[in-house]
Amino acid sequence: MYIILAILVCAFYGFYIGKKKPLRLIQNKDLTKLNSSPNYHGYYVFLWCLIPAIITFLTLNFFSNFLIKQIVLDLVPEIESIAKTNIEFVYNQIKTIASGTADAFSADEKLIVAAEKYNELISISNASIFVICICLSSFLLIFIKKKINLEFPARKKVEKFIKLFLLICSIVAILTTVGIVLSLFFESLKFFKQIYFFDFIFGTHWSPQIAIREDQVGSSGAFGSIPVLAGTFLITLIAMFIAVPIGLFSAIYLSDYAHKKVRSILKPLIEVLAGIPTIVYGFFAALTVGPFIRMAGESIGLDIVSESALCAGLVMGIMIIPFISSLSDDIILAVPQRLKDGSYALGATKSETMIKIILPAALPGIVGSILLAVSRAIGETMIVVMAAGMSARLTANPFEAVTTVTVQIVTLLTGDQEFDNPKTLAAFALGLELFILTLFLNLIALRIVQKYREKYE
Repeated sequence: MYIILAILVCAFYGFYIGKKKPLRLIQNKDLTKLNSSPNYHGYYVFLWCLIPAIITFLTLNFFSNFLIKQIVLDLVPEIESIAKTNIEFVYNQIKTIASGTADAFSADEKLIVAAEKYNELISISNASIFVICICLSSFLLIFIKKKINLEFPARKKVEKFIKLFLLICSIVAILTTVGIVLSLFFESLKFFKQIYFFDFIFGTHWSPQIAIREDQVGSSGAFGSIPVLAGTFLITLIAMFIAVPIGLFSAIYLSDYAHKKVRSILKPLIEVLAGIPTIVYGFFAALTVGPFIRMAGESIGLDIVSESALCAGLVMGIMIIPFISSLSDDIILAVPQRLKDGSYALGATKSETMIKIILPAALPGIVGSILLAVSRAIGETMIVVMAAGMSARLTANPFEAVTTVTVQIVTLLTGDQEFDNPKTLAAFALGLELFILTLFLNLIALRIVQKYREKYE
């Protein structure tokens, strides 16, 4: 940490030097003689002092940690006969002893020697990296300082760096998405080598428990994803039936009908819902909403259990109202005022203006807010566990207990699991299937927006 701090100090000093030098070159302080403003000269020196030193630090730190690990593990004689997973455990033990958080007296003598060597190597490595990074940053400071003159195009060079930085950020975001998809894809391939593809896609029974003995019930497991997906979309559909009308009508009221004082009170109150932890919603669903639905059903002769899709959907709908309300409100307010004034001038009422002018213009943003809410609902886990249970049941009855994809993924990956087991690999197959389905829904939504949106110049 202190190495990065030292690099930052050197970089900020470079900014100061780079900013002051062009001012010293101008005798009469006439800034028009400069190709770029002094701040850009400072930014240029700052970037050259910071970026190469940070890259050098990260590179040296990576390779030094790798070498230290190899040297330290070589001090343990029987390390070659230890399994790969246990090697990591031994190395973590050595680091724990070295940090002083473990009892060294009860540890193996060989591990203590390795821990002492580890501390020695870490000290040498940190000192070496510190010297190299500071020397590099200082050298670049001196070198770049000499390049600064009245005609130096510092602004263009800084802007080129900013464009390059933005491009790198975009590439990282794309590669991250590709990495996530590929990781799901390859792990899913392992699953489909053991479980028939069409049995998973079109199967109507989900019971991923694989027994230890062959004579046990369900020893082969059942991996039909239809019940899990049905529960996911049932709860999401109920949630959207609650959230979309309330959220959209709230946004319309706050943006165009409410007084400023009323808006200043209601909008923060609605947005408070977004800040409540999902576990609190889960408690609310399990202790209040679920029993209320059950008692209400009994009063009219319906048999409704406390854990049901309806309970989870209602609470989840309340939770995602702010996502639709706040975003739609901002989008509606962003519609140009001249469109509204033109509509009113032609004799349209406020309601007609909202329906025929404002909403079509704000449609892409509103659909985006709804898609965000749908994604939030599909990805919710805690509310479903506490309000809808974990029963994989193929049903369209909202009064029955169901489960969702995310709940099953958490269940499958919880505890000590081996990643060559169909039960564990099924989580990746579910994730890939859900990703493809949500992508398909997003594409449909984009087509709807492109067809029905109103474009104004």
